[in-house]
Amino acid sequence: MDLRENLKAKNAALSQKDNPQSIIQVKVTMATCGIASGSRPVYEYMKEELSKRNIPARVSQVGCMGFCYAEPTIEITMPGKGPLMFGFVNTKKADEIIERFIRKSEAIEGVIPMNYETA
Repeated sequence: MDLRENLKAKNAALSQKDNPQSIIQVKVTMATCGIASGSRPVYEYMKEELSKRNIPARVSQVGCMGFCYAEPTIEITMPGKGPLMFGFVNTKKADEIIERFIRKSEAIEGVIPMNYETA
């Protein structure tokens, strides 16, 4: 796939506002505890790296999800699957999430057990 086709596909996926579950959803907790623990660099890293790697994803900021002990935390929802919450995420862990979990669908460490539906 050439660059032009790749960008068209990415833009088409991102423009499907009526069906946000059709692309990867990345929610980064940006409440006070998250920001104090370093979620802002994680948020920026996820936005930049997913874009650089041509991975169609919607990266958004959310408030507290109640996992202050594990901040920074991010929730990843892959199309057609339930959300997974990752804790203690820094840019190195974010890179592992992108490469192994998102790209290769591999299980990785750092998942917080679910006690909620979604952020």
